[in-house]
Amino acid sequence: MEKQKKIYCGSGKKKSDTWLQVTVNPEKFAEYVQEFNGNKFIKLNINLKSEPDKYGKDVEITIDTWKPDGSKQAQPQAQSYSNNNQQVNNTSGDVDFLPF
Repeated sequence: MEKQKKIYCGSGKKKSDTWLQVTVNPEKFAEYVQEFNGNKFIKLNINLKSEPDKYGKDVEITIDTWKPDGSKQAQPQAQSYSNNNQQVNNTSGDVDFLPF
């Protein structure tokens, strides 16, 4: 697998253990917008830096440019998750089923 160059599209600061405040530049990812079932998406990688940069930013955002290999077709798998102590299963293989 070939390592691809990172495409930086934003940065931010870690405000607490559960809160990251970030800013993104939408012009950077215009060509990476994907469409699925009539909806548009952009896949991003958000990483915490080991040390803040010279501007105090300790969060970096890059575009996830990975695309599936067209020669392999993935079979839908049953999905399961817990929601308010209730077990929910998606056995239909419906990829549009989102647990949030």
